[in-house]
Amino acid sequence: MAPASVPLTFASITRALAQGVATTRRAAPVSLGFAGCFALIGALITFSLTRSGLTPFVIATAGGFMLVGPIALAGFFGIARAVEADGWAGADAVFNGFHHPPGSLWVVALVCVLLFVIFITDAGILYSYMVGGTPLFPAAMLPLAANVGNFLLWTSISGAAIAFLLFTVSAFSVPLLCEHRADLVGAVVASVQVVFRNFAVTMTWALILSVATIGSILILPLFPFVLPVLAHASHALYRQALPPDR
Repeated sequence: MAPASVPLTFASITRALAQGVATTRRAAPVSLGFAGCFALIGALITFSLTRSGLTPFVIATAGGFMLVGPIALAGFFGIARAVEADGWAGADAVFNGFHHPPGSLWVVALVCVLLFVIFITDAGILYSYMVGGTPLFPAAMLPLAANVGNFLLWTSISGAAIAFLLFTVSAFSVPLLCEHRADLVGAVVASVQVVFRNFAVTMTWALILSVATIGSILILPLFPFVLPVLAHASHALYRQALPPDR
């Protein structure tokens, strides 16, 4: 059964972001440390792609994080619940976040991984046709700027379509599953209903998530600070849309 929802407004986004900042401050060490793990992975991927001459793929991979990001939310939601209960959170809150959810959450995680594989496969095909197999180091990208631009354009369109589908299904279902408030079907139904009943607000939130996340990945030192705020803000927006007392 899908929990009842309440309407969201653009002010809801402002309140959620403020709560995201507040929660991050109250659990700064564990929030920044957990986000730093993803920043380290991102740095390794960026270095490997650039060194291999696949520099245009850095942007595509940054966008691809939006497809697997929901998997990381369980850890941040664990931190948010610990802050709500005790006013602070330690490293165990992250482990509790991943240990506590039901098995159905891993079904959502599997879908995220599957969509990410589809996206990367499509990006690879587009890259081979539009850019070619010659390695492109940063200095060598300028002569093929038009080809690289077309690759990024069509990859963005493909990624946006997949990301919209995933956002609609997972944006509110993941926290519902983490808190055992619905089964898999009920959580997905609730998420779809919240998104389409508040379409302008939720699409604005999705745009903020995309721009801030991809931008901070490309400017990687910002990522450990931006990711916790967005993750905790997502939890706060979920609580506004699907308050526990309903």
